[in-house]
Amino acid sequence: MTVPLSRPLVLEPNSAADPCAHCDARHASVCNAIPDGDMARLAAAAVVMEAAPGTSFINEGDPANYFFNVTRGTAKLFKLLPDGRRQITGFVGVGHFLGLAVSETYAFSAEAIDHVRYCRFSRTRLRALLDDYPLMEKRLLEVASNELVAAQEQMLLLGRKTARERLASFLASQSRLGVSCRHPRTRFSLPMTRGDIADYLGLTIETVSRTLTKLRSEGLIEIPSATEVVIRAPGALERLAGGAA
Repeated sequence: MTVPLSRPLVLEPNSAADPCAHCDARHASVCNAIPDGDMARLAAAAVVMEAAPGTSFINEGDPANYFFNVTRGTAKLFKLLPDGRRQITGFVGVGHFLGLAVSETYAFSAEAIDHVRYCRFSRTRLRALLDDYPLMEKRLLEVASNELVAAQEQMLLLGRKTARERLASFLASQSRLGVSCRHPRTRFSLPMTRGDIADYLGLTIETVSRTLTKLRSEGLIEIPSATEVVIRAPGALERLAGGAA
């Protein structure tokens, strides 16, 4: 099966000279380690691209020649099993930096859920930036550390937590995407399908739907639409996610 590829984005004239200066995602990404006065150099190292829903922009097994910084939209990360099935390993949004591979090939694939815009950096150009801006390298090390913590959390989630605890953990994590963990959102978009959520959490679609309905009936969340959630009791939801309720 041929997988559609992402394509370069044609920028508007007023942003073509320095797209980084107009990027809404800068505050949430590693790029905020670059001083405002040096934004032009960062822009020169980046290729701004976009991926339509259902389009892959990282393919497992391809040479890991690039890094990717998501500046708009949501994508799912997955691995292919030998029989062709896909296991979703995570969801990423604005500010996420992808491609920190320790091998010569990518260990996962990334597919746009909704319209995704991202900056692509070649390894050579990014290495030059890191040499001149050690704070950016420090931020990337923090990203790698956070990915390790996330992997450990995912093992706990799949191995020990109940369906209610898994859903609560997932909703709590989604409320923190792209924002400060100190100030999670109480209203946010869930652009992924119930099937994607079920795959990620190791549950069936029926269990995901039933558990969401239960959380709503308990007053923990509200579901205004199929792609939006409102957390009505953040403290209670966090306690449930931690296994304390």
